[in-house]
Amino acid sequence: MPELGIGIGWRSAIDLTIERMAGVDFVEVTAEHIDPAAVPASLRVLRERGVPAVVHAVTLSLGSAEPLDRARIAHLAAVATALDAPLVSDHVAFTHAGGLDTGHLLPVPRTRAALDVLVTNVREAQAELPVPLALENIACLLQWSDAELTEAQFLSELVGRTGCLLLIDVANLHANARNTGTDPAEFLATVPAEQVAYLHVAGGVEHDGIYHDTHAHPIAPPVLELLGRACEQLRPRGLLLEWDDRYGTDAEIAAEVAVIRRVRDLVQTT
Repeated sequence: MPELGIGIGWRSAIDLTIERMAGVDFVEVTAEHIDPAAVPASLRVLRERGVPAVVHAVTLSLGSAEPLDRARIAHLAAVATALDAPLVSDHVAFTHAGGLDTGHLLPVPRTRAALDVLVTNVREAQAELPVPLALENIACLLQWSDAELTEAQFLSELVGRTGCLLLIDVANLHANARNTGTDPAEFLATVPAEQVAYLHVAGGVEHDGIYHDTHAHPIAPPVLELLGRACEQLRPRGLLLEWDDRYGTDAEIAAEVAVIRRVRDLVQTT
C-alpha cells in the first residue's frame, strides 16, 4: 500500500479548483459518478501529472443479507482499472433491503451473524476487484440494540477474516460519539493500525445536540482534535478532505486542505 499524502475528494463541481490547487497529492473519485469509458478531462489531467486517484463506492451494500449486485462490483472494478487506482473502497453498511434501495448508508448490526454475512460479501467482492478493498466506518443516528461487539472489535474481526484495509472517517467517529455515545478512544486503540489505508475528514455542524456530518462546512475544532489523535495512533498513509455541497471558493477549500496538512505535519514532527 503506497503513501498517499494529502488529498481531496474529486467532484465535477470543483474540478478546476482541484487542478489549480497546489499540494494535492491524491484524489478520491466516487465510482458511481464515473463512466470508465469516458473519464472526465480533469481526471485525465491529474493522472497525467502523476496524481493518484483512489475509487470510492457507495452502493455495494456489503452488509446486506441479499446477494451482491455483480454489476456494481464490475463497474467499480472497471473504474479502478481506467484510473489505475491503487485501491478501492466502500462502507461497512447496507443500502439495499427487501428489494428496495434505501438511499442511505445504514448501519450493520454488530452481531456475529451479521459479521458472517459481511465477511462472505467482502470476500466475494475482493475476488472480482483488481486492487485491494478498504472499508469505511459510517456515521449513524442510532445503534442496533443487540450489538455483541463494539464497532472497533467488529472492524478488527472483519480485517482478520478478510485481509481488507480500513478507511477511517474521523468526522464519522466524532458524529457517533456525539450522537450515540460511542468512544473514539476505544476505537482508535482497538482497530488494527497497520491495515488503515487513509483517513477521511469533513466539515459539519451541530444543532440541538445532534452533530450533522454535512460535508458542506469548515472542519469543526473537535474533529480536527480527533484527527490529530487518529494520526498519532494510526499513522495513516493519507488524509483526505471530503467536500460535497455548498462549495467554498478556491481559497476556502485550499485553506481546509492546508489545515489537514498542518495537523499531519505536527504529528509527524512530535
